[in-house]
Order: sequence, then C-alpha cells, then structure tokens
Amino acid sequence: MSKYESLWQHLQNDGRDTFQLTFEEIKAITGFDIDHSFLNYKKEAKEYDYEVRKISLKGKHVTFIKIEK
Repeated sequence: MSKYESLWQHLQNDGRDTFQLTFEEIKAITGFDIDHSFLNYKKEAKEYDYEVRKISLKGKHVTFIKIEK
C-alpha cells in the first residue's frame, strides 16, 4: 500500500474535475507533511483517475485534474 493511499482515495471519492488542496489539507488527509518524496509518488494518482497538474511551493498547494482513461 502506498504512503499516499489515503490521498488518492480522497481524490477518487471527491470526484471533481479540477481542484487544489493545500499542503495543510493534504496533511489532514494523510496524517503527515508533504515532502520531496511526493514527486516520486504523484504518478500513482493516475491509478485513481487523477493527475498532479502543478505543485506550488510558493502557494503551498497542489492542483489535481481528473483524467479520462
């Protein structure tokens, strides 16, 4: 099971086409701070029909978009 499984499940359950989650919201979902390892895990979102579109370090948020399979 992935370290970010709870985040991917959250995305899938949410179902919106495009949205942003702040780093704090991601921490509330996963139970830990987002870190550089997220870059390695972000590809897993595709298994849940989402893609990480943008990671904003300045804005401290991540933008997700729903993808068509």
